[in-house]
Amino acid sequence: MATYTTFDYLVRDGVATVTFSRPETLNSLTFAVYAELERLAAACQTDEAVRVLVLTGAGKGFCSGGDVHEIIGELLKMDPRGLLEFTRMTGSVVQRMRECPLPIVAAVNGVAAGAGAVIALAADLRLVARSASFSFLFTKVGLAGADMGCAYLLPRLIGLGRAAELLLLGDAVSADQAAGIGLATQVVDDEALQGTASALARRLAGGPALAYANTKMLLTRELDMDLAGSLELEAMTQALLMKSEDHAEFYRAFTEGRDPKWTGR
Repeated sequence: MATYTTFDYLVRDGVATVTFSRPETLNSLTFAVYAELERLAAACQTDEAVRVLVLTGAGKGFCSGGDVHEIIGELLKMDPRGLLEFTRMTGSVVQRMRECPLPIVAAVNGVAAGAGAVIALAADLRLVARSASFSFLFTKVGLAGADMGCAYLLPRLIGLGRAAELLLLGDAVSADQAAGIGLATQVVDDEALQGTASALARRLAGGPALAYANTKMLLTRELDMDLAGSLELEAMTQALLMKSEDHAEFYRAFTEGRDPKWTGR
């Protein structure tokens, strides 16, 4: 099993759980955390023991974004080449999350700010504690509101007008507001968050992994395709999956009056 030093990582029954573990800084990010997140998103693609990835935070924060001292202070010392290498690396974290075939669930237990908000945005599903909040606060530190792909992903999730409001103003969005605009998949009471996330993860881990992977792939690829291209890609994908073991297992289970036993093949 892969090991990581900058966050807690546990694999159990097909569910890999990442817990950001710097609660004293509301789980702010360092260069090392970014690097390990990038490695994790790549490694999960080939780890047959993992069928779903859950991201959450220890303490009162999900992730408060880049650490002011350990990242922002150091970035001010870098030359343009070093800065570009850093910004490309942070974007790679989001790209790898979107290209990862596993369903990714963000269990947002508190503040999700800056890069932390983008990491939650890059997940497939966002379960949000009632006391949690989102803040895309890049403009409040003098940077473009478009960072790590959020100007690409956010309008496609909540619409251009709402995304412009969140990215320009950088104001905090409560859990209920997030649900109202489609940023939160579900809002639950704080004490129910981890149980709800675990139940959802177990459901996904026990489901048809190949079908989930291709659904996620199609959702990502079709964002920039026209209808004709999307229909052709879906037709080809569906034809291939019709020869999968999972599809055959569905038919056997249906005719035998039992639940399917999915293998992800």
